[in-house]
Amino acid sequence: MNPVWELATGWLALSGIVSFALMGFDKHLARGAGWRVSEKTFFALALAGGVFGVLAGSGAFHHKSRKSSFMAVVLLSAVLWLAGLVELARLAGFP
Repeated sequence: MNPVWELATGWLALSGIVSFALMGFDKHLARGAGWRVSEKTFFALALAGGVFGVLAGSGAFHHKSRKSSFMAVVLLSAVLWLAGLVELARLAGFP
């Protein structure tokens, strides 16, 4: 397998796990009062590669899933990452 492809998929997996866990942690914090994870942090994580973890966490924890402005930005990040992965696969010679 292409080392660049392995690095990209490894990064997506690691950042996805971190993002998923942070969504669960923020949902836990949302039930009480006090400090919360900002949406800007989730947007940054999504753009940095944790987009699939943010989406999975949103669905699994029912967290921010009704907030259309949040979901729009995260879905746009998903489209950008998918387009990037398709292009990377093309450059790596995958059929």
